[in-house]
Amino acid sequence: TRTRVGIGPQVTPSFPGSDKVSFSPMFELSRAKGDDFFEYEAPDESPSIAVLKSGPFEIGPAFNFQGARDRREAGVELTKVDFTVELGGYANLWLADNLRLRGELRYGVNGHEGLIGTVGADYVMRDGDQWVFSIGPRLTIVNDRYESAYFDVTPGDAATSGLPLYDADGGIHSAGATASYMRKLDRRWGVFSYVKYDRLLGDGKDSPIVTQLGSDNQFSGGIGIYYTFDAARD
Repeated sequence: TRTRVGIGPQVTPSFPGSDKVSFSPMFELSRAKGDDFFEYEAPDESPSIAVLKSGPFEIGPAFNFQGARDRREAGVELTKVDFTVELGGYANLWLADNLRLRGELRYGVNGHEGLIGTVGADYVMRDGDQWVFSIGPRLTIVNDRYESAYFDVTPGDAATSGLPLYDADGGIHSAGATASYMRKLDRRWGVFSYVKYDRLLGDGKDSPIVTQLGSDNQFSGGIGIYYTFDAARD
């Protein structure tokens, strides 16, 4: 069994709709048996565990985290959104050897307390584990509670921020694309990286929090280094 572990820095929007970014760690953890290649994982997919596999199809639970938006993080005083733990599930379907579809549905058990669904496709090119490149589109759909948590301007918010009242409804939240690249440097060491772009759509895009204080263009990216443990050779 081989185990690949990695870590590196990444930048992501400070909160949905922000024009600022925050630094955080990103991690890589994969396992492969014998001479099998490491399974492909997109850099922006949620951590997950396959509980049912049937040919090119698999499903299982997934989880994710959404950072907090502090009261003055947008530059004015707004309702705080607490750090959120999102729990749910995912499904993968390989349409071909190099084309994968993935969908996720997660619920915020605290914090924004909303429902968020993501759909994406990845075109994957690889030379075994020597290098792997992927690129593909993304679409995110949310319910009213999620959109309201980040994009509503309540009477209290309007009084403290000077922004006009705004009531955001759910629907299509964003559309974008993600690309990743991973390469071995030698038998043990390698690098991994990604870039991601999302364009806010729907009610979130038109919120005064975005139009006056933030941006509807959302960028992320990171680069890290990994090490492979090989039980057969160690």
